[in-house]
Amino acid sequence: MSTNTPTLPPQVSPPEFALSALRPHAILGAEALALPVLPGDGDGGLLLGPGGDEVADQLGTDLLALLEANDATGRAGEVTTFPVPLGGPDNQALRLVLLVGVGEQRPLDLRRAGAALARATRDRSSVATSIPALAPAEGLEAFVVGTMLGSFGFSWRSTPPEHVPVGKVVLAGLPDPDVLAPALDRALAIGGAGWRARLLATVPSNLKNPAWLADQARALADESGLGITVWDEQRLAKEGFGGILGVGQASVSPPRLIRLDYAPPRANRKTPTVVLVGKGITFDTGGLSIKPAEAMTTMKRDMTGGAVVMSVLAALSAVGCPVRVVGLVAAAENAVGGNALRPGDVLRHYGGRTSEVTNTDAEGRLVLADALAYAVAEIEPDIIVDIATLTGAMKVALGQRTGGYFATDDGLAAAIGAAGTAAGEPMWRFPLAEAYEEKLASKVADADNAGGGPGAITAALFLQHFVGDVPWAHLDVASAGDSPTEHHEWTTGPTGFGARTLLAWLGGEDPVGVLA
Repeated sequence: MSTNTPTLPPQVSPPEFALSALRPHAILGAEALALPVLPGDGDGGLLLGPGGDEVADQLGTDLLALLEANDATGRAGEVTTFPVPLGGPDNQALRLVLLVGVGEQRPLDLRRAGAALARATRDRSSVATSIPALAPAEGLEAFVVGTMLGSFGFSWRSTPPEHVPVGKVVLAGLPDPDVLAPALDRALAIGGAGWRARLLATVPSNLKNPAWLADQARALADESGLGITVWDEQRLAKEGFGGILGVGQASVSPPRLIRLDYAPPRANRKTPTVVLVGKGITFDTGGLSIKPAEAMTTMKRDMTGGAVVMSVLAALSAVGCPVRVVGLVAAAENAVGGNALRPGDVLRHYGGRTSEVTNTDAEGRLVLADALAYAVAEIEPDIIVDIATLTGAMKVALGQRTGGYFATDDGLAAAIGAAGTAAGEPMWRFPLAEAYEEKLASKVADADNAGGGPGAITAALFLQHFVGDVPWAHLDVASAGDSPTEHHEWTTGPTGFGARTLLAWLGGEDPVGVLA
């Protein structure tokens, strides 16, 4: 290894979680207790959830009066703190009581409550909370995922991280912890996928290049029992992946195509297959159609789609996915150099279709096209879904809190939309409007890679030519690829948006049966 190759320092880990039937006040050794606060029944009063009365009696404190004095409302994620500097009478470790609003106690509210608790307990050793006890069947997963992702952090400083997540979260007051253990395992897998996708997208590109991403995939495959195949630049050239090669040709870090394979237990020849395709641009300068400097600052996360695909594949077993899933990550660095792709160049994709490159900054669709064409020709899937931080136009349309998507099948579209809502990643469907197909026309190739506005739609129409008749959804998450601020379970920076949506869909009873 070159002495100039950086080494990623150790990163913080998500909290550990445990289930308990005991009320929070009975969890000895807990440094913090977190109690749910419910809005009243219309009279303006507030209610304390499970365990509240016991904690108030134990500490000799009127917690409802404390809430009133702080003008608390009970809305989801609102936190009122009560320090206990000398510890509790039965728990000398206790230092803090948190009163956390849970709003209407929907999964959305409990997810936000979990994220708020995570921020309020940073650097603590442990917290016991009865928040999930309000709705253990429906809300435990949302609460755990919110707590995990609200804890996310990344640091490459010369000093230790400024903050670390709370070490352990005890989910207290649950009616039957053993019955809920599988729900906790599922929640940890979903939250872990979001964490992994966010981490991969956050790693700086002086370390993260296509080969590094392939190494992460190999480690992930070993850990998760997945099959893996990696195409290097020689094999890509031999097999005709002209889009991936063209985008990556100016970089000192050659491109890669990564394939991960998952099969459920007892899979057979009749088991349906879904292909997930992720854009893996490990850094995007824009190429010779270079981006302005300020637009490049977030481009280490332009492989978010690939990170999501990798993270989802690793979690499929834990969520009980019943279908085969093949994950393809088209990885390249879009660099500037003497060998860079030029405006006017023509690329030949896998399978033979050609693209005239009129804008080298419309590179994501070029690498996705190769992977989509390969999937159709070699895997013959029942459904293809691709995910990419693809177009600035999507961010203009939706801002930074909602993802956009397209679909050729109404049933698949409905399933993706419902999964996004359930998972806390709202998605908005856009039309594959044929009226703009003429904008893809090229005088020298099968298509122009930069047909102009409406940019998100023309990009989707470009990709549609590579999926044939296979039911297909295209998730353009450039809008939500970065969070500008701390916002519920979103931490500032790359988001890994899409991992929870895909797992909510693929972890359902019949993901392929959704087709119209």
